[in-house]
Amino acid sequence: MTLIASNALDVFLVASGPFVGSFVATSALRWPAGKGFVGGRSACRSCQAMLSWRELIPIVSWIALRGRCRRCHAPIGALYPLTEAAALGVGVWATLQFSGVELALVCVLGWTLLALALIDARTKLLPDLLTLPVLVLGLAVAGAQGWLVESLIGAAIGFAVFALVAAGYRRWRGCDGLGLGDAKLLGAAGAWVGWVGLPGIVLMASLAALVVALPMARRLGGRSRHVEIAFGPYLAAATWITVVHGPIVAA
Repeated sequence: MTLIASNALDVFLVASGPFVGSFVATSALRWPAGKGFVGGRSACRSCQAMLSWRELIPIVSWIALRGRCRRCHAPIGALYPLTEAAALGVGVWATLQFSGVELALVCVLGWTLLALALIDARTKLLPDLLTLPVLVLGLAVAGAQGWLVESLIGAAIGFAVFALVAAGYRRWRGCDGLGLGDAKLLGAAGAWVGWVGLPGIVLMASLAALVVALPMARRLGGRSRHVEIAFGPYLAAATWITVVHGPIVAA
């Protein structure tokens, strides 16, 4: 009976992914506009017409409408179906390692990291309203599993390292090069993986950011020094990989 209940929960979580992704995409658009994460019924951003349930079926509705509003025919960006697919992918990916309650907790983590990545990519900000719950949930999971001390150390080291780097860069260059939001996110990551997992997260995130930044730097030349690159999406992806598959760098 327990196995059946666990399997049912797993299927429910995976099936919920696209719907969570739709909410994540909407939140990523609403929060920078000052509308919060929950802001009434969904409406077309062009004509403000309220959307029916038939227009809110994840992925399917976007394809059926050919990416346009049914009333004003304004384009609906691919952010929605891509985020819905990504949230579905989070659930499927997590099932490779987890099941039952553990799967639910990891899915919540993955979906929150997805929201943080999207918001940071759009605004260069990582809201405490999402980062701090990731920290608290990581500490709670560690406490339930009996390694709270390691989790607390990981959270403290993760935050302290990036906070010191940010302060040092600001003192050296006279401007911000790394935000405290990134420090809080790395601290939250440390709560999930302990201090042992932090080197791998920083390494993966830094390499991924370099892959994106170097071509941009070559294309822009001297102007590249004035271009800001959101580091949150790379930290979020590296955190997710480390939580699901374990640390890649042993300390």
